[in-house]
Amino acid sequence: MVLSLAILAVAAGALPAQQLPRKSPEFSINMTGGKPAVLLSSFKGKAIVFAAILTTCSHCQHTITLLTKLQNELGPRGLQVVAYAAGQDSPDLAVPLFIKQFNPPFPVGFSSDVKAVLDYYQYSLNNLPHMPMLAFIDRQFNIRAQHEGGEGAWFADPQQETNLRTQIEALLKEPVRKTTSKAATPKKGN
Repeated sequence: MVLSLAILAVAAGALPAQQLPRKSPEFSINMTGGKPAVLLSSFKGKAIVFAAILTTCSHCQHTITLLTKLQNELGPRGLQVVAYAAGQDSPDLAVPLFIKQFNPPFPVGFSSDVKAVLDYYQYSLNNLPHMPMLAFIDRQFNIRAQHEGGEGAWFADPQQETNLRTQIEALLKEPVRKTTSKAATPKKGN
């Protein structure tokens, strides 16, 4: 019985503890070539797919190919994909080569801050995720869903494109809420 409890404790510790939905924290994506960093919040108001990748990961490359197709198709309806190489060695070389090879129609940058990446997706150093990691963010800047490469069935072909499309379509169907500030109307006095 003690052995069973120990196994359960280890298994429970390995389970992700992400809270969904949750407000998306700010995230700064470094760009190559001396371009200024991009803030994730600059895309607020759009349905965002935020993808953490490794440039040499075949699963990440395939995911970027699918996201490129979906960005081209659904961008006019409000989709914005943003990708970044997480903890990548030599990002000023690897990221431009990746962009040249895959030609994504969306920003691709990098973040060398592994802790910030793990914090964003609510992982810890004791519970390292598999790449790619995807966060689906609604127009009000809330993370509504997230998936990581370790979810074999979610990322398996041909289901991955269907899964991506379903998640994105759900975000795009939500109404765009406009935040307008109403000026106080002065009261008529006697």
